Amino acid sequence: MGKHEKPKKYGMVINLDMCTGCGACMVACMAENNVPFKEDESDKLLSITWLRVYKLSNGKKFPDADICYLPRPCQHCGGKGDHGHSPCVSVCPATATDYSHETGIVSQIYTRCFGCRYCMAACPYHARYFNWWDPVWPKGMEKYLSPNVSPRMRGVVEKCSFCFHRYQLAMNKAYLEGRRELEEDEYQTACTQACPANAITFGDLSNPKHKVYELKKDPNAFRLLERLGTNPKVYYVSSREWVRRAGDNYLQHEETVKLN
Repeated sequence: MGKHEKPKKYGMVINLDMCTGCGACMVACMAENNVPFKEDESDKLLSITWLRVYKLSNGKKFPDADICYLPRPCQHCGGKGDHGHSPCVSVCPATATDYSHETGIVSQIYTRCFGCRYCMAACPYHARYFNWWDPVWPKGMEKYLSPNVSPRMRGVVEKCSFCFHRYQLAMNKAYLEGRRELEEDEYQTACTQACPANAITFGDLSNPKHKVYELKKDPNAFRLLERLGTNPKVYYVSSREWVRRAGDNYLQHEETVKLN
């Protein structure tokens, strides 16, 4: 990053009132990032899903029953400069994960990881996954893998990268054209583009020209487990109070707090 360039802070705003739980974002994520799957995916503790869609319920009976679908990628928690911390970065003894002050993205360097899984224990969002086996692809599928993302070997941890390879490709193109900045649509994640409901918006949270800059200020916007001080870069928006309260994991006896 040049001396006079303003650091970026890429993140998402996900409208939970628009999400239908279709799972298109999960499929797009797996295809884009060469996330392997097993023949038997019934044991979800061993599954690898960089982006997982959870189903929330208000716990009430008909006719007051209500549900909400919540996509959960890596939250790309803020570094010290953002008045927060990245729990996974703090505990990694191999420096296999790091916080980028240029983009605000928490990286994962697979060739440095030796599988201690401290980062998995430290992550409050369960967004990191351990490879118990080498990836196995159905016959012929290896020809359809993304050439821009390396498949991971067994014994290492992996997670959502905000499709960082797309950022690198976009910046390479910009440099070739003599530019140092990207337009909003030049760098978008696979899940954002795949969402049929347009529930996911991605961009630079610190750039007033990007949609996420204003969307994050919505009075109904919140972040998961904000009280932990991790300063996530994924914001959620919902007009339903019970969804906002569930997002910060409030207990029934706790008082209501401001959620904006």
